[in-house]
Amino acid sequence: MTTECLFCRIAAGEAPADVLFEDRDVVAFHDIRPVAPTHVLVIPRKHITSLATSEPDDREILGKVMLGVHRTAHLLDLVEPGFRTIVNSGRGAGQTVFHLHVHVMSGRAWTWP
Repeated sequence: MTTECLFCRIAAGEAPADVLFEDRDVVAFHDIRPVAPTHVLVIPRKHITSLATSEPDDREILGKVMLGVHRTAHLLDLVEPGFRTIVNSGRGAGQTVFHLHVHVMSGRAWTWP
């Protein structure tokens, strides 16, 4: 944990968040600036700056984050209507909080790109 990281503080219960669920390794909470009717962030408690900076030793926690996405989709009944997941890695990709997180979004039409 780094005290400068907002998501580390949320994971530690030191910053407010509308938490959907949490366990020993993962926290899921509603985004404070949603871009869809449903917009949840799933983060590891461990501070990993981005997917690009993760290490081979992080494989277990990365899997747990993806299982957190699965749990989010089921808790919020997103499986049938569908949902989008996004992981931004680096400023150029749109990452603004430098703690790995997966956006889980649903409830609107999506286009590509």
